[in-house]
Amino acid sequence: MANQIHRSYRACLLGSSALLALIGFSDAAFAQAKLPEVEVTANKNKPKPRPAPARQVATAPVVAPLTPAEQLAVKSNAFDQSRSNLYTTIGTTSNTISHDTIEALPQGTNTTVEKVLLQAPGVSQDSAASGLLHVRNDHANVQFRINGVMLPDGVTGFGSIFDTDLIGSMSLVTGALPAEFGMRTVGLVDITTRADAFNNSGTVSLYGGSRGTIEPSFDYGGTFGSQCPATTAATTVGKAPPSSSANWCFPGVQYFFSGRYLQTTEGIENPLPTLNAIHDFSSQEKGFAYMSAFVDPWTRVSLIAGTAVNNFQIPNVPGAPLNGTVTPPVFGVSTFNSAQLNENQFEQTEYGVLALQRSANGFDGQLSYFTRYNQLHFMPDPVGDLLLNGIASDVSRQSYTNGIQGDGSYVINAAHTLRAGFTVSAEQAWVDNSSIVQPCMACDGTDSGPPETITDDVSKLGWLAGVYAQDEWKITNQLTMNAGLRFDQMWQFTDANQLSPRLSFTYKPFEYTTFHAGYARYFTPPVLVEAAPANIALFANTTGAPAGSGTNPVLPERSHYFDAGVDQKIPFKCYSASDKDCPTLDLGLDAYYKIAKDLIDNGQFGQALVLSAFNYAKGYVEGIEFSAKYHAGNFQAYANLAVGEERATNVVSNQFLFDNATPQPDLGGQTELQYVDSHWIYTDHTQIVTGSAGAAYQFCGRPSGLGERWWDSLCGTKVSADMIYGSGLRTGDANIGTEPPYAQFNTSIAHEFAMPDGKPLTVRFDIVNLFDTIYQIRNGSGIGVFASQYGPRRGYYFGISKKI
Repeated sequence: MANQIHRSYRACLLGSSALLALIGFSDAAFAQAKLPEVEVTANKNKPKPRPAPARQVATAPVVAPLTPAEQLAVKSNAFDQSRSNLYTTIGTTSNTISHDTIEALPQGTNTTVEKVLLQAPGVSQDSAASGLLHVRNDHANVQFRINGVMLPDGVTGFGSIFDTDLIGSMSLVTGALPAEFGMRTVGLVDITTRADAFNNSGTVSLYGGSRGTIEPSFDYGGTFGSQCPATTAATTVGKAPPSSSANWCFPGVQYFFSGRYLQTTEGIENPLPTLNAIHDFSSQEKGFAYMSAFVDPWTRVSLIAGTAVNNFQIPNVPGAPLNGTVTPPVFGVSTFNSAQLNENQFEQTEYGVLALQRSANGFDGQLSYFTRYNQLHFMPDPVGDLLLNGIASDVSRQSYTNGIQGDGSYVINAAHTLRAGFTVSAEQAWVDNSSIVQPCMACDGTDSGPPETITDDVSKLGWLAGVYAQDEWKITNQLTMNAGLRFDQMWQFTDANQLSPRLSFTYKPFEYTTFHAGYARYFTPPVLVEAAPANIALFANTTGAPAGSGTNPVLPERSHYFDAGVDQKIPFKCYSASDKDCPTLDLGLDAYYKIAKDLIDNGQFGQALVLSAFNYAKGYVEGIEFSAKYHAGNFQAYANLAVGEERATNVVSNQFLFDNATPQPDLGGQTELQYVDSHWIYTDHTQIVTGSAGAAYQFCGRPSGLGERWWDSLCGTKVSADMIYGSGLRTGDANIGTEPPYAQFNTSIAHEFAMPDGKPLTVRFDIVNLFDTIYQIRNGSGIGVFASQYGPRRGYYFGISKKI
């Protein structure tokens, strides 16, 4: 994929120096005379004093004036820093990846946000049907923020809604989060939009390869509308907002937009170990737009908007038998080839954020309006699904959310920074289910009647609200405490609230050593559409009747979270604080423990690829993570290893999702529900050991020059590789088994060619699953797992991009 627009700020240095000339002193010559003799001699010339050297005055370097666009960039960067003061991650573990690093790794910005996150500590891979990834073995419960604004929950589908092209940096924050972060708390994905993309340039790209992959994309950013004259850096850089607006001028508007289209014959994971899946075509479209402008010297307004429209065919498995409860023929069909099944899913997401930011006199604040619309529509094969599964469910889920978020910070003095804020949102959700079944009494394939349709529709207007206050107290230069309180309230299918204390400490005994420890009380509401109740009585005496009973409502999860760790930075060949580019090794060690009541989990129960939520009465999560990063000049590398588990017991909501009718020999003759209610089981998304690693190197440390032949010089060439490792997710009845371990390696090479117009062209080649390792992510068994999924087979991908 294309390299991103590289924004090169002019480094402007003002300074003058004067050399004082040393004035030379002349030596006087004295003649001596002898008395009484008198000797007359000719006059001797007195030595002339040395001329004083001319004073040398150093000339100040010529500083090119900053253009209006560069002035606006400087102001915007200062406000970006002010916005970061609003949100503290003190006492947590934060793993940050930059846009340049994303570009350097295999597939670059053609990869999804979820795949990038797999390179962070403690993030394990899962299938698209099960949420794509898990942070610290938890299911979902991950919060996404863009420029500090939380995106509300939506409808979970296969497709990614974010384009990595928009990311300036992305941090995964875990641990005991401060009070300002609520609702989704197992992990915070903090996305900051690019700050280098406003120089009236862009990129067009074409990427593609194996599995029929074709992926064109573009991006463009710039600045317009400035009413400010060109000025020098001395009057702009490092300046605080002026105390008055007398000399203020409108600096213009920054904008950035991007678009991407993808089509592939492997839209979601192949249920077979073959190179190509059956019936797995997908088309995916993404768009993103950003604009920002200053209202006055202290106030900035910004707009973010995004869209994603995805279509998926659901892949097939040949040779599946007919369902034993169905009596053929169905709609005149008595047999069905499962390889010809025609299931499809449509997903649509629209989101927007309008933010007003103010920074003045030690106060930083941001007031934001956010909105999100989601639609998911699963369309079955009416005949095939009824014959193969006993039910053909047409499921539609829609969600429309609007909300307001306000955050503020105020520096009281050098020791105390006070932060406070609120959020309130309303979500209208619709869950529509139209299912074709056969009526039956024995339901053994002998007494089913003609197909009939059962409709079970639910709609709900739900509200979420939260308020917090916290104080960051620098007790000493080495010790900082962050203490806060948060109150959350939910009005959904159930009403609940909680007051949650948060407390963390950061201790820095040495310049390169930091310890942290924290405690957090968490309150996690369920996703509204996943908690929608089902009227299972409608399906009694049909082929779609569940094997269990119980429809208790899904409850919010309440938990205690403990986290502690240490970060050690080791600089090499650094002899002074000014050696900023010396090689460094960053090591991190973090341990966590979570005790949960009403632990929320979800899964795919049935042929419709949608998730349904339920609660375990009790659960706990524990683990330890190790991370390492090394950077030396043009080389960077990282490695992560995590060991952990999540266990739970006793299902207390939506019990009908569990089989309570069939005794299982491997469960000691108990049904699955009976076993779960009497044992501490592993949750299906537990993976005991998770690892990742990667490295990237750029030859020469610079792009190639114009006229520099690539076969003579490797300058402009980047090589990289990354990998993921998993010990295997859980399988079997009540999750008593484990998938085999696996490792997947990917590699990449890219070269940037200098062009006569000064805007380079980049060519890249990527190999996914270098060793063509065949591994299974899911085998179709386990709680909430309906179908098998395999990891990707080896694929070859080519990309070409041109800056414009």
